[in-house]
Amino acid sequence: MIDAQGWYSGARHVPSPFYDQRSDSADISLLVVHNISLPPGQFGGPYIEQFFTGTLDPDAHPFFKVIHKMGVSAHCLIRRDGEVVQFVPFSSRAWHAGVSSFAGRDKCNDYSIGIELEGCDNLAYTDAQYRALTELTKQIQQQYSLITLPRITGHQYIAPLRKTDPGLVFDWVRFRSGLGD
Repeated sequence: MIDAQGWYSGARHVPSPFYDQRSDSADISLLVVHNISLPPGQFGGPYIEQFFTGTLDPDAHPFFKVIHKMGVSAHCLIRRDGEVVQFVPFSSRAWHAGVSSFAGRDKCNDYSIGIELEGCDNLAYTDAQYRALTELTKQIQQQYSLITLPRITGHQYIAPLRKTDPGLVFDWVRFRSGLGD
């Protein structure tokens, strides 16, 4: 269930300061699938949550010196074990897409929901992640009817040449078949 404020009941809530209000909450019409791992290629640990909440210690890893002040977020993260962590309510605008365009329309953050999978472009996602992503997506589609199957995409398709996630290992056929496609 998704409540009136846009929080998913199946998630652990870890609010991020990196969001703002949407100009039109009736315009939520795109779901963007991403991936993230911190440090790159490593899983587990507190670093993704710290990154999305602005508490990442730049001295904990050399890569963190580059990213610790980026001020980005996603609506949700799905960990390798299938746990869903929500940072921003779906009714608000998370800062996940950056410079982006979908179907000729720029600024995807304005009208999209961003879901991060803990992973990288070249390592298969887990069964638990596909199950959690499918269930979460079904709940999102119930709440936001403009998000139809053709309006579910990857970061790589809204920011080509700049982003590659969720990568070629993401099984779109498996995911879409779970949604009833």
